[in-house]
Amino acid sequence: MVTDNRLSSLLQLKLPIIQGPFGGGISTVELTSTVSNRGGLGSFGAHILTPDQIIETTKQIAGKTDQSFAMNLWVEDHDPEALSLSDDAYEGFAAQFKPYYDELGLDLPKRPDRFHESFEEQMEGIFQARPPVLSFVFGIPSIDILRECEQRGIATIGAATSVAEAVALDLAGVTAIVATGFEAGGHRPSFLKRAENSLMSTSALVQTAAARIETPIIAAGGIVDANGVTAARQLGASAAQLGTAFLACEESGTTDAHRELLFDKDAVADTTLTRTYTGRLARGVRNRLIEELEHPDKQIAPFPVQAWFVGPLKKASMETNQTDLTSLYAGQSAPNLQHRNVASLMDALTTSLDSTAAAA
Repeated sequence: MVTDNRLSSLLQLKLPIIQGPFGGGISTVELTSTVSNRGGLGSFGAHILTPDQIIETTKQIAGKTDQSFAMNLWVEDHDPEALSLSDDAYEGFAAQFKPYYDELGLDLPKRPDRFHESFEEQMEGIFQARPPVLSFVFGIPSIDILRECEQRGIATIGAATSVAEAVALDLAGVTAIVATGFEAGGHRPSFLKRAENSLMSTSALVQTAAARIETPIIAAGGIVDANGVTAARQLGASAAQLGTAFLACEESGTTDAHRELLFDKDAVADTTLTRTYTGRLARGVRNRLIEELEHPDKQIAPFPVQAWFVGPLKKASMETNQTDLTSLYAGQSAPNLQHRNVASLMDALTTSLDSTAAAA
């Protein structure tokens, strides 16, 4: 089974499968290249990388696959509140996190000049590296950036959480649009309204957007198997993006403890939306970090200040394979996960999609 001819040609896909990009350092060259080599579109979450790191990582992926792949960035790299954060406010957030740092034997981080890499500067790395695809979330790049991508032969994929965002991306002239429903693990990449006010389901968003835009749609959110891919395509999507299913694979950069948690059907049966991880709304498994930082006496810092403080806790937790003070991304369909490596997952998707196509 292949994608429809238009999307297949635009993204050079053999299968209607896109691997969701993972930010925060849990994307890997191996995962991205393996998915692409298996006929899907592998993706690398590059939003924390410097321009030089983007260039080097793109080279590494290209060295392991001659198929198409995507590098993913965040357009809005700071919430407005983070740009105007006072020193007193920073110290207040630091005091909130100090008990966790003390518990793990860590020093609190000093305030940086910027809490996150500049999207515009990262794009210079993208222009030099020329990955086959640039995917992006949290906004729409300027028309100059989109035109430069087109001139350099870089396809572009934007993410929408509402019909209005899908229409805006359609008008911007991107190559494809990821319609991401609230079932998805990871961040809600809303950019026209607050994420809490943009909680459409995948099925509602895909079929409503498909009736209003010309750009090919990639469905995302709550899709972990061929049944989900087929259902999404019946609603008007040209392909489907799977995140949690690939995060659970051994090739991803998350911890073994997180992976095992994803296969614990009871633990992942009730995921939650939270701003605890980074300051932006994301879906994951409830743990101590969420329970304590969502207390009425606490305040969540804006993005990326919250991520600045959570990052060292996450790193320390990964080194010790702990799950109580880190981010545990998971989508609502995680209880249906079955595969622990990319080969197994892609083989199952290919076989099931081929059978569905043959029966149609």
